[in-house]
Amino acid sequence: MTTRIRRAAPADTAAITAMIHELADFERAADQCTVTETQIRTALFNEPTTLYAHVAEVDVVVAATALWFLNFSTWDGVAGIYLEDLYVRPEFRRRGLARALLSALARECLDNGYSRLSWAVLNWNTDAIALYDGIGGRPQSQWTTYRVSGPELAELAGPR
Repeated sequence: MTTRIRRAAPADTAAITAMIHELADFERAADQCTVTETQIRTALFNEPTTLYAHVAEVDVVVAATALWFLNFSTWDGVAGIYLEDLYVRPEFRRRGLARALLSALARECLDNGYSRLSWAVLNWNTDAIALYDGIGGRPQSQWTTYRVSGPELAELAGPR
């Protein structure tokens, strides 16, 4: 088995989009995932880039992906990486691919002077939590994540 971690290329767009939908299904939210291949290609490869991705190849098959974007710590005064999605296809799990992708993102942070790598995990995803604990990740239990979307977002924005 030959494994390679690399930055995503345009040819990976279909596999990445499929994995996003697979992850949504795993997270019991498939009905909420409407992203298209065109949207992912645009976000990853058009300027300004709003999304970045690494993939794990196993014998030239795209087996896993990490999708991320830059954030900024006003306290540190430095950018960081926010990991939006980390997904390993079921037949490739327990081979170290998730850890290898996280390692690549840690290297991305260090090589670019970023101060942190952050992500969220569903509280019932105990396998992922065990991995994150094992690499030194620490839950930020003092924070609660909020989101405004849909009609509430439009209402908050008010009239033009």
